[in-house]
Amino acid sequence: MSDLLSDPISTVLDVGGGHGQLTPLFRDRGSLITNIGSDDSCHRRLRETYGEDRIEYCSGDLLSLPFRDRQFDLVVAVRLISHITAWDRLVAELCRVAAKSVIIDYPSVLALNALTPLMFKLKRRIEGNTRTYTSFHRHSLGNCFGENGFEVKMARSQFFLPMFVHRALNGARPLQIAEAGFKKIGLTHWLGSPVLLRADRRDDNSARPAS
Repeated sequence: MSDLLSDPISTVLDVGGGHGQLTPLFRDRGSLITNIGSDDSCHRRLRETYGEDRIEYCSGDLLSLPFRDRQFDLVVAVRLISHITAWDRLVAELCRVAAKSVIIDYPSVLALNALTPLMFKLKRRIEGNTRTYTSFHRHSLGNCFGENGFEVKMARSQFFLPMFVHRALNGARPLQIAEAGFKKIGLTHWLGSPVLLRADRRDDNSARPAS
């Protein structure tokens, strides 16, 4: 994630980020973080870990965010879009409240996720509690961001092997070695997932089409 960040970021909105995996990154950068979840229970883990130090908590409709246009320098939503049916509405809201950039992650249709229907029973057996999700093509997301005045600037594929394998092996050393090999030979770049994507607001005077 850190390689997708550039300019100083004063304010960050973390949408659906109750897991708190990005909180240390932004706190270390000195950013003020607002975390919004669908209800108050989404904040329990963050409150227990970080309290109120440089973090504000709120609850609301993620498809109708209770914030002003361009209120935050950066808006982040990870592990979210693949579980939202009206994902285009979510993207529109993320773009509306972002002054500079939006970062999301998504499962790629070009990755081993294409085998999800065949692997779902195995995935459920390993994880115990799992749910279906939607995979995306970068072009579709790029068009959606373009319709909302943003342009995709960077994308980073994270892993070659499916995420449920990583969860099952809990970051074991052999898995790390394997992923390093996949990355070195280019498999992760072309077929990796999930993909971290950063889109930046286009100049208001720009008439460039969506990427």
